[in-house]
Parts: sequence; structure tokens; C-alpha cells
Amino acid sequence: MEKKYIVGIDGGSQSTKIVIFDIEGNIVGEGKENLRPMHLAEGVVVEHPGDDLWESVCTAAKKVMDQFGLRKNNIVGIGLGSIRCCRVLMKEDGSLAQPIISWMDKRVATPYVHDNPEVKYVTSTNGYLTHRLTGEFKDNIGNHFGQWPVDYATWDWSTDEEVLKNFNLPKEMLLEAVKPGEVLGYITKEASEKTGFPEGLPLFATTSDKAVEGLGAGLIHDTSAFVSLGTYISSMVTGKDMPKDAVSYWGIMSSVPDKYAYEGYGIRRGMWTVSWFKDLLGEKISIRANYQGISEEEYLNEQAQHVPAGSDGLMTVLDWLANPWEPFKRGVMIGFNAHHDYRYMYRSILEGIAYTMKNNVTNMTDELGKTIEEVIVTGGGSNSDLMMQIFADIFNLPIKRNVVNGSASVGAAINAAVGLGIYPSYEEAVEKMVKVKDIFTPIPENVAVYKRLNEEVYKGLTEHTDKVLEKTFAILHPES
Repeated sequence: MEKKYIVGIDGGSQSTKIVIFDIEGNIVGEGKENLRPMHLAEGVVVEHPGDDLWESVCTAAKKVMDQFGLRKNNIVGIGLGSIRCCRVLMKEDGSLAQPIISWMDKRVATPYVHDNPEVKYVTSTNGYLTHRLTGEFKDNIGNHFGQWPVDYATWDWSTDEEVLKNFNLPKEMLLEAVKPGEVLGYITKEASEKTGFPEGLPLFATTSDKAVEGLGAGLIHDTSAFVSLGTYISSMVTGKDMPKDAVSYWGIMSSVPDKYAYEGYGIRRGMWTVSWFKDLLGEKISIRANYQGISEEEYLNEQAQHVPAGSDGLMTVLDWLANPWEPFKRGVMIGFNAHHDYRYMYRSILEGIAYTMKNNVTNMTDELGKTIEEVIVTGGGSNSDLMMQIFADIFNLPIKRNVVNGSASVGAAINAAVGLGIYPSYEEAVEKMVKVKDIFTPIPENVAVYKRLNEEVYKGLTEHTDKVLEKTFAILHPES
């Protein structure tokens, strides 16, 4: 009996990854293409240049399909996942009316403005890529929240004219809504030629990128939490109902149809800050890492592991990208001493990430009345043993790392596997396709240090620094 394979598409803010899995969840092929630097302009305008998202899908897919050879004829389906909270404006023929607006752009936080007569449809990155791959004008409904007229009870667009009016999006400008695990369409001949995907393959809907990451990480039990260490660092737990009047979290559609995920507050430009710091250090670190035959990240982790828990009082607040409603926010490093060098600064950044996510998850679970027994951590940052141990010590919980840490592609493949009927349920698909690599347990002496530093210092730090930053912002931006 010939083996069957499933493709998971993971479209991120910095790259597109195409991963081929067997039906047991083992990776058998990978292709990746980095995205070009985004176009930045005044007023917090952030756009993907040209047709970068589609071109990166084509390039990454070609890479892995060429490697896969004749086995690609045994691929049975594709799951499509892509960046959430972007806004894509399409012409009547499905082409871009203007560059794709990033989730970091100020405009996506407000209702759509009809200022381009060429715009026929307003959709997400998934809707646009669905059209390029299948020719269909369909989109997964789960990739829409925020400035979108979604009916979370029916998993469809709202039919309330007042809601549609408030979001400034009439029904005719929205693509047909599709639930996770359902078919969006089939790979066209033209898309096959550009990507290498076999013509006629079914393309399955997932949901928003963070929710599909949660599914791919194995977030299926009420006693688990999930943290994704990506450009945007998020946290999530599962639930059965769409919440109302939540304070410390919000509800989104899960990648499991008719279930919900609760997402706590995250860190904008989270792991980006680690990359920023690495680039700031320049050639000095690069030369040392090359001399040892390891990556720059591995070198920094190796050096920082010798710094004691708490970084000798150096603390980092991860506000490198302010929310539109808090424009005064800025990243802060506080507590420098003469002996603090790049090792302390690096560990302080990792600790700041863990403190922030610990507090966000605690606020969410306390409000929900949930007790968490483990945390699943995925994303590029989870490659660091040091980061995983810091998380275990600050959360004081077992931290689970999976074999495949880029879990969005796994989640997309799981949606396809269930949609194809390979597995009868999401529970069984997760059991078969998600594999744990290792578990980090708390070190008691570190737990004690971090607990006091967090509760007595870090939690209240911005109450003091924000007052200073607000004054600074008012002086430098008197017009605001």
C-alpha cells in the first residue's frame, strides 16, 4: 500500500513554509522562502511589497515539490494557513488592488475605508491565497476577527445590516465563508504550474494562524495552555463558548469547528526583539559563532546560560511596538550595572518574554476559573533550551516542546487529514500526528527567585516607567 502525504502551508510574517507530512505527522519534506522587508511609512503604515505573499508560496512550494519528486503524486490534500489580521483588497478578477496591509499597520485596527474604486473584495491573506491557488472566491471564516462582521454563533458572516454598516463592509465585498476542515477549492492548472502542487488537489480551510498553531501543538485539553514564540508572541487555552465581556483575553474561532480558543494578551514584535538584539551586536557575535561552528542564536544561548536567574536585577519590558491606543509605550531595559554585558541583556530579554507571558496567562486563566497543568511552547524561540528552562522556572509548570515546533503547518495538515476522513476526529488526529520531543521541569531555586522578582517588581514596573514615557511622548509629539 502506497503511503499518503499531506501538505501544510504556514504563511508567517517573515517567511512562508511549506511542509509535507505523512499521515502519522512525520515531516518528509520542507520548503521555505523568506518574505521581503515590509514597506514602512509615516502614520504606522506597514505593507507587504508587491505580490510577496503569493510569490513566496510559489517559491517555497517549488523547492519542496522538486525535492519530493514522483512522491508528490501520493499527496492527498493541502491545508492552508496564513497570517491573520491583515487586510487584502482585491479587484474583481481577484488580483491585488494594492499591496497587502500587514497586521502591524494602524489601518487594520479601524473599519475599512472605501477610498479605492478598484476594490471589489476585502478579505484576509487566506482568502487571497485561496483564490490564487484554486480560482475560488472563498475564505476560512476563522481567520476573521477584529474589524470583520463575523457571527461567532453561526461561523458565518453576520446578516445584521447594522453590524455590516458599522464595519463598513457590505456582504457583496466579502468572500464566501468556509469552516475549518472544509474544502476551499481545488488546485488549478495555472497554480500547479507556478507551485508544483499536483493539479486537482483539494485545499482545506484552517483558521487564524495562532489557532491553527494551537491545534498543531496539541492544544486540545482544558488543562493545557499554549504559547507561540513568533514575531507576535501569543498565549491560548481552549473553551466551548464564545466569551462575553472578557477583560484579560478574547475569544476566537478554534481550528476545531464549532469550538473556541481563548487568547490572552501577547507581545507585539516578541521574538523579533531577539533578532533585533542579535543584529545590534553585529559582527562580534557572528565571528564568535562562526568560529565555534554554531548559529548566532546558539552562541547567545550558550553564553547566557551562565548568567544567574534574574540577570542580577536587569529587567526588560517588551514594548518595542506600541498599540495604537498606547502610542507612548516604548521598550525598556532597567537595572544596569557596570558588569552587565550582552549576556545579561540577552537573558533579560528572554526573562522579560517569560514574565510577560506568565502574567498574561495567569490573568486569563484566573478570569476563566481554569487550572493549567502544563504549557506547550512552539515557534522558533522554543529551539532554545535556555528559553524553555526559563519558561519552566517562571511558570513553575512542566513546559512541553514538540518534535515539530513550527506547529502551524502541523495544524494545517490536521485540518486536511480530518477533512479527508483519514481520522474521524480532531482528538484522534492530534494523538496520531503531534509528537512530544521533551519536557522541561522547574528548578526550585530558580522558581523562588523568579516568583519574588515577578510579583514584587516586574508586574508593577510599567506603572512607573509609563508615567515617564507619557511625558516624553507629549514633549516630542505635542500634536498628538
